[in-house]
Amino acid sequence: MSPAKTNPVVVGISGASGAVMARATVDELLRRDIATVALCSNAGRLVWQEELGENYNETLVEWQEHPSFAHYPINELRAPVASGTYPTAGMVIVPASMNSIASLAGGLSGNLLLRSADVCLKERRPLVLVPRETPLHSIHLENMLTLSRMGAIVIPPEPAFYLDPQGINDIVDFVVARILVAL
Repeated sequence: MSPAKTNPVVVGISGASGAVMARATVDELLRRDIATVALCSNAGRLVWQEELGENYNETLVEWQEHPSFAHYPINELRAPVASGTYPTAGMVIVPASMNSIASLAGGLSGNLLLRSADVCLKERRPLVLVPRETPLHSIHLENMLTLSRMGAIVIPPEPAFYLDPQGINDIVDFVVARILVAL
């Protein structure tokens, strides 16, 4: 059995635009029966409501029907995923705000999402970042380079035009597939 089947994948949802990618990532992990832990920032909850037109808590209820799903509040720093002794298969932050990326690059981990990502870096576990900002300035790029040098994988949610996407769902599916390969 692969590590992803026995150890959970942590999905961090920050306050950047792109909640549809976070929803699709968790949905696909659960569809594949991969244990999944979701962590959502307060800003992520606001963006979720705004972009998807659904309450994040209602989505949690849906996901919690799956026996391999867990969720922890963003300020629950005693959650298992906050410790390196808790084995995970890795983590993705989707979407990854520039605030989250800057915090990680600077070694700041003031909430459970950032702490869990920091644990992945220090334990050399896969950490995938799906940044959502454009255009990027030098500090954004330097922060992503810093994290890449530490072992993080940066996957900008860019469409694969050669696949002739017919809509947003095709683009989201492509990005989710790249996330799963990176993990």
